[in-house]
Amino acid sequence: MALTIDELKQYLDSDANEYGLDSVATHGFLSASVVGRPLSDWQAVYFDGQQDAVAQDVKKALTEWREALLDDLQNEQEINLPFLADDGDTNNLNNDQNDEQDMDFSPESDLSAWCVGFVDAMYGNLDEQESDESSTESDCFADDELVDDVAMLTLPMRVFSGVDVVTDGDGQIIEQDEGFAELRQDHASLAQMANSIEGNLTELYLLFHTEE
Repeated sequence: MALTIDELKQYLDSDANEYGLDSVATHGFLSASVVGRPLSDWQAVYFDGQQDAVAQDVKKALTEWREALLDDLQNEQEINLPFLADDGDTNNLNNDQNDEQDMDFSPESDLSAWCVGFVDAMYGNLDEQESDESSTESDCFADDELVDDVAMLTLPMRVFSGVDVVTDGDGQIIEQDEGFAELRQDHASLAQMANSIEGNLTELYLLFHTEE
């Protein structure tokens, strides 16, 4: 029997999920896979090459979830972040100054988990693509102007994901990007970046998937 998306999410958040991300990070990954450069074998990237060990119904449900996100974009609807209020409006993240203090920007937050998944798909296997001269996917980042636009639109995801952070065995930060570190100390800027993510997803989709 095919899994529903809700059943898939339950599986992803269970101990049975050996190779995939949790449901929130998976949403981020799938979002990047539809808005960003084409990934010829996105399931191989998602499962880190272990896709053959994963049940077919799980992979089918992942594909259906991805297609649902793509349908939203093609119908000119924004992709809604899964951890927001039911109305899916990021404005509820920053209604007033007091709300900023209650927002969770920690590495353990759903926002950070979503961004980790997003960055995994957007940038995770770029080095391998760049080493393949025949890869059309690496060509997507060959244009300097495109690189700058992508860097700007994915800045919130990279900041919240902690992709720049290096920690020691005790989890203490030993290295991080100075600019990102400064942003992480500014709650107003973090709130503004969080509010921009859904709109940025649409901009990325238009950047990669529409003709000028």
